[in-house]
Amino acid sequence: MSNRLLPLPDSLSPAAQQIACLLVSDLVGSTRLARRLPLAHYMALMTDLIQILILHFEAYGGQVLQHQGDAVVCMFTTAQVPAALQSALQAHTRTAQLHLAELLGEKLRLRVGVSVGEVLTGPVGGMVSAYGLPVNLARRLCSAAQPGETLACPSVLPYASTSVLQERAVSGLSGFEDLGTAYRVSAAATDALSVAPGHMKTG
Repeated sequence: MSNRLLPLPDSLSPAAQQIACLLVSDLVGSTRLARRLPLAHYMALMTDLIQILILHFEAYGGQVLQHQGDAVVCMFTTAQVPAALQSALQAHTRTAQLHLAELLGEKLRLRVGVSVGEVLTGPVGGMVSAYGLPVNLARRLCSAAQPGETLACPSVLPYASTSVLQERAVSGLSGFEDLGTAYRVSAAATDALSVAPGHMKTG
């Protein structure tokens, strides 16, 4: 086996350091769903769901970084945190109303995690990727969320109205065991998350 080192990343495309908002959404019970449905139906449903979620998050100004299976990871600027939270709430609604799921007799639900912090972004394999603890934390919060719930980390507080955030105890988040409090994004406070013109893409 060759002992040559792998080439360094392209110096023409250096990593960018920034404070960003990361959002991770994941479908509840996807493995059980895959067991229930014929494979072709399952694939069609996942394709429909992921396409809708990608377009949905992009419409709110998010940059979709990756999707794998039924999970979507996207990034917003800190100025877009209210838009990110609103997009999360509306993603639950869009998922629950997915027409193909209704035709198949299924009711889909999401979990969503949102975090804010310092990340490095840069091209990997021709796509923009983000690295840093906020990415991992958003995933952990997503896993800890109840079906239909969006959980945000305390770092979101300076960027969002506290009227939409309800304190919630969390424990045992792998790698973040010291985090004892997260915030549930309240669907009842959608008006307080209204996105100013220009923060949400149209078309």
